[in-house]
Amino acid sequence: MARGPVWGAASPDLNATLLEWPAGEGPAEHVNEHLDVLYVVLEGSATLTVDGEPQELRAGEATIVEKGTRRALVAGPDGVRYLTAHRRRGGLELRRF
Repeated sequence: MARGPVWGAASPDLNATLLEWPAGEGPAEHVNEHLDVLYVVLEGSATLTVDGEPQELRAGEATIVEKGTRRALVAGPDGVRYLTAHRRRGGLELRRF
């Protein structure tokens, strides 16, 4: 099983990424300050912890994680394959101070 992104697609409005993690692994805890993210588990299971609250997700289940929340995901005993989708981020913006 791969570790991390295995496929991605983007349109002018949307980003989608397919990720895989073996048992006990997953992306490090982080905060996405800008976008809500949809998680859809396709195979296996995972524990998605949002602001310290764990949520078990199995194949066929989905959830939305709101922007500004701390999140971490750990694959279950058979690993996990899941899709994330979010509004596309804008390009780098330079501002005058």
